Amino acid sequence: MASRSSRPGPATGARDGSRRRLPLRLLLPLLVLVAMTAMLMLRGYVHSEILADYRVAPATANDKVPQDILKGGPVIDTRSGRSTSMTVPDDSVVLTFDDGPDPTWTPKVLDTLKKNNAHAVFFITGTMASRYPDLVRRMVDEGHEIGLHTFNHPDLSYQSTKRIDWELSQNQLALAGSVGIRSSLFRPPYSSKAANMDNNSWPVTEYIGSRGYITIVNDTDSEDWRKPGVAAIVRNSTPKAGHGGIVLMHDSGGDRHQTVQALEQLLPQLKEKGYKFQNLTEALHAPSAHTPVTGPELWKGKAWVFLVDASDNITGVLVVGLAVIGFLVFARFGLMLLLSGIHARRTRRPGFRWGPLPVTEPVSVLVPAYNEAKCIENTVRSLMRSEHPIEVIVIDDGSSDGTARLVEGLGLPNVRVIRQLNAGKPAALNRGLANARYDLIVMMDGDTVFEPATVRELVQPFADPRVGAVAGNAKVGNKDTLIGAWQHIEYVMGFNLDRRMYDVLQCMPTIPGAVGAFRRSALERVGGMSDDTLAEDTDITMAMHRDGWRVVYAEKARAWTEAPESVQQLWSQRYRWSYGTMQAIWKHRRALVERGPSGRFGRVGLPLVSLFMVLAPLLAPLIDVFLVYGLVFGPTDKTILAWFGVLAIQLVCATYAFILDRERLTPLISLPLQQILYRQLMYVVLLQSWITALTGGRLRWQKLRRKGGVSAPPTAPTGHRQAVGGGSAR
Repeated sequence: MASRSSRPGPATGARDGSRRRLPLRLLLPLLVLVAMTAMLMLRGYVHSEILADYRVAPATANDKVPQDILKGGPVIDTRSGRSTSMTVPDDSVVLTFDDGPDPTWTPKVLDTLKKNNAHAVFFITGTMASRYPDLVRRMVDEGHEIGLHTFNHPDLSYQSTKRIDWELSQNQLALAGSVGIRSSLFRPPYSSKAANMDNNSWPVTEYIGSRGYITIVNDTDSEDWRKPGVAAIVRNSTPKAGHGGIVLMHDSGGDRHQTVQALEQLLPQLKEKGYKFQNLTEALHAPSAHTPVTGPELWKGKAWVFLVDASDNITGVLVVGLAVIGFLVFARFGLMLLLSGIHARRTRRPGFRWGPLPVTEPVSVLVPAYNEAKCIENTVRSLMRSEHPIEVIVIDDGSSDGTARLVEGLGLPNVRVIRQLNAGKPAALNRGLANARYDLIVMMDGDTVFEPATVRELVQPFADPRVGAVAGNAKVGNKDTLIGAWQHIEYVMGFNLDRRMYDVLQCMPTIPGAVGAFRRSALERVGGMSDDTLAEDTDITMAMHRDGWRVVYAEKARAWTEAPESVQQLWSQRYRWSYGTMQAIWKHRRALVERGPSGRFGRVGLPLVSLFMVLAPLLAPLIDVFLVYGLVFGPTDKTILAWFGVLAIQLVCATYAFILDRERLTPLISLPLQQILYRQLMYVVLLQSWITALTGGRLRWQKLRRKGGVSAPPTAPTGHRQAVGGGSAR
């Protein structure tokens, strides 16, 4: 039953035709999703998982390349429409390092250069410079020269001029953000010597020149990328016949320990031969290739580097969160499978009884009702078929649809109607408790029907004097619809399997409002039902635990309810549940530091409820976020395999739960679709509840509209099968 509240709720729309605003509770989750998506996209771009192009063009003819370029030096200048080339002097060696900076190998290279008082040119990629700006700063601080090597390292002969401009501008942006400079030096990815220039690469070189860059290839290839051994790298890096040279090496792109070791030998050897290790512009006696960046361009670069760093950090946190949720999911599955099996074996063994004698004493059934005219008759009539002696008290909580008159007009024996002004469900239950004749109290919603054996099965655990409350088995009656089938899976697998687990652990978090039983003395000791939270069922259950009572699960006490059939109704129901659960956890937080039964529940029950019912669902969207990311950006095959693996585990658990609950397995056909659609809705609901809690919002009760789509319990005689209204049960 959902009762009204006197607390005003937020306006849902303007009635005067004015423009509606997006509620904050919806805007914040949307902003979180957009921000998370943007950070992942940025990380994917910077890590070359997005827009990366690994194609390498094969060599072609070179008849369109000027002969003075093919026979010239490795420094090619095509600026202002000219085509000239240069070589470095014979006494100079310009060491160049491509693809960095790398956090492992670049510092080792820089240490070796510093030790030998040598300078070099580092052709950096924008992806690496954006991630490791401190290494770029160290390069410049120690006197080295920086050149561009594109942002994502594509073969530019395959790219449009627009993509080339993008690669250059992004590379410069990363350089500006790292060290506040621009560079006029450029080396194309996959380039070789000038003699190997062909008809594919030459137009790119001309275009690069038109953008103000000097293209630097090499005339001495160390071939360190082949990892041929230290001696071979030293030999390949030594200029021939005493000439100078531009040596190609790498400080990133894989294991470069051979490069570092070769460098340690090469530098002293060539110094003994009289070579100087200079920057390119130093060797050519040209102005520096570096130009300071100021103003908006500098701040754009700094903002870029900051965002890249933030995306890496946030993604790292998300990965940790993914690991946490993975652990929680598998831990919960493991505990549910193990402990629910223990519970079933314990309660189903031959001769099992809760106490020495069965419970036969009469029971007071409290039915709080607010505007339940569509279904209250079926609820009450189902109780009249009870196999256990009962009295029925219908507490009309200020209904305006004639609910009380309808019940009175039935003229049923042992059924009383109590009217009160609308005060909410907790107040209605307390009013009913004050008027109950018996010591065992059953509470149910005004939109639920019981089987004839439900009350009897529900009160049998009270044969154990330690038991203060009993949770029944709530069932979804309208499971013939898709959204109903999804909730049916959730009830059987999530709620009832969970209750078996919590029963064994003696920390049951919730007595469902649709079907629960209490000792009057236990209720009175904890002060009755409270309206401190929106989840009075969870609140009273936690209070019972803290007072030292056992709370158990009676699987045979079945109640049938109509689950919400629209997304809006489902949203409202689960929003209230989630927010109310958070309120109850916060209310009973002192149990964490208390002693006795309260402390035991606080240190066992509260952490489990917080982990499995609040934290795990909050982090669970990370599974789907990384699933989508993996499907789009790869590795797609491994991502699909992992998703189906998790789905298979869930299917095993769901099948086990259905068999344990003696349910048909047919609804499990919709389980994959439930994981794709239904689960996402639950994520957003929980996130909205978190935001409401953190922002200090107050949520009002939401009345669910009944459709009367559930039949009477299967055990009812055919002539008595009537449609009943639906409600909410946990």
